[in-house]
Amino acid sequence: MQRIPVGWQTPGIANLHSHAFQRAMAGLGERQTHPEDSFWTWRETMYALASRFDPESLHAVASQLYAEMLEAGYTTVCEFHYLHHQPDGHPYADPAAMSRALIEAARDTGIRLTLLPVLYMTGGFDGRPLSERQRRFGHEVDAYLRLIEVLRKDEDESLRVGCALHSLRAVPEAAMRETIAGLPRDARIHIHIAEQMPEVEECVALRGARPVRWLLDHANVDARWTLVHATHLDAGEVRDLATSGATAAICTTTEANLGDGFFPFRDYLDRGGRWGIGSDSHISVSPIEELRWLEYGQRLQRQRRNIAISSASPSVGETLLAGVTASAAQSTGFTGQDRVVLDADAPILAGAADADVADRWVFSGNRPAIRSVEVAGREVVARGRHRAREAIEARYRQAMGRLLQA
Repeated sequence: MQRIPVGWQTPGIANLHSHAFQRAMAGLGERQTHPEDSFWTWRETMYALASRFDPESLHAVASQLYAEMLEAGYTTVCEFHYLHHQPDGHPYADPAAMSRALIEAARDTGIRLTLLPVLYMTGGFDGRPLSERQRRFGHEVDAYLRLIEVLRKDEDESLRVGCALHSLRAVPEAAMRETIAGLPRDARIHIHIAEQMPEVEECVALRGARPVRWLLDHANVDARWTLVHATHLDAGEVRDLATSGATAAICTTTEANLGDGFFPFRDYLDRGGRWGIGSDSHISVSPIEELRWLEYGQRLQRQRRNIAISSASPSVGETLLAGVTASAAQSTGFTGQDRVVLDADAPILAGAADADVADRWVFSGNRPAIRSVEVAGREVVARGRHRAREAIEARYRQAMGRLLQA
C-alpha cells in the first residue's frame, strides 16, 4: 500500500460474483426447514423470494447493495443475472427490463458493472425442463444471444457485458458450444461449476467426469473464463485449472453459509492459479471478511497459521490483496484503476507502520477503515459514506416492505 497524507491508498477490489436480489434474503434462510438442511433446501427459499421481484424492486435492492459494496472497498461487480422474465416465464415488454434495472443501479451508485446475463435452460444434467419456480430464468440460445447483443450497445467506461452459463446441469453441451461460438471474442465467460458434491456425483454419473474435468476437456477454457465455486477439485483438476489461465472465483462467506466445502486454496496457489473473491448471496458485503475467512478456512483444515503467503511477501494480507488485484481485469474486462483510501485515523490502524497496514486491515475485525473510494476518478464514498446513501436506503426500505409482505 502507498502512504498518502490522509492514510494509505490501495486499488479498488473486484467482486467477481454477485446475485444482487439475494441481498434481500440475507438472514432469512437461517431457520431449519428440513432435518438435513442444505444448499438444495435453501434454494427453495431463494426461489420463493426471487418470484416477487420486478424491475423497480430489483433496482432498489441492487442500488442498496452496490452502495454497500463501494463503502466496503469493492469498485467493480460481476453481476451473475438470471431474473430475466416475469414470474410466469413470459418476457417483459422490454426483454432486457431486469438487466436495465441493474445497469441503472450501477450507474446511480457509481460502481463499475460487468453484467453477465445467465443462460439457464434445463433443471438438471438429465435435461429435465425448468421447474415452475425456474421459468423466469429460462432462455433459448437465439434469444439469449440477442439479449447480449442488445445490452452490449449500452457498454461504456463503467459497463461491460459478458456471458454466464449457469452451470453444466443447466446448459446442455450442444447449447454451450453454440453459445460460445456466438459470443463476441472479447466477452468474459463465467460459470457455476462444482459447488456441491451431489452436483459432482451427478455429473460423473451422466457425463462421465467431474464438472471441472469435463469443462476443461470440452471447452477452450482460457483467460476469458471465470469458474465460480470450483470448490470440489481433485489434484488433477487443481493443476489443470491453474494452468488454463482461467480465474477461480471463491465466495467464502456464501460457501460457508451454504455448507459447500473448502476450496483447495494453498494447493491452487502452489500451482500459480489465478483467483478472486465474490460476495455471491451477500450474507456479508465485505471483501475483508471474504479474504480473512478464506485464510482461516485453510488454517482450520491444516491446523497451522499463515497459509496464504507468497515468494513476493511473507504477509498474508499483502498476498491476499495482491491476488484479487492481479485477477480483476481478466475476470471483469475493465482495465481502469480505481482507488480505495484507508483512513489514517481509523482505530484499527492506530500506530500502523506501512508494512503492517494490509494485515491490520484484513485481520483487525470489522471496524470501518475506509475514508474514500474513487471509481474512474469520481469520488463515490467520502468519509466512509456513499454520497447518496440516504436516498438509496429510503428506496430500499420501501422495496423490502413490498417484497416481504408479498
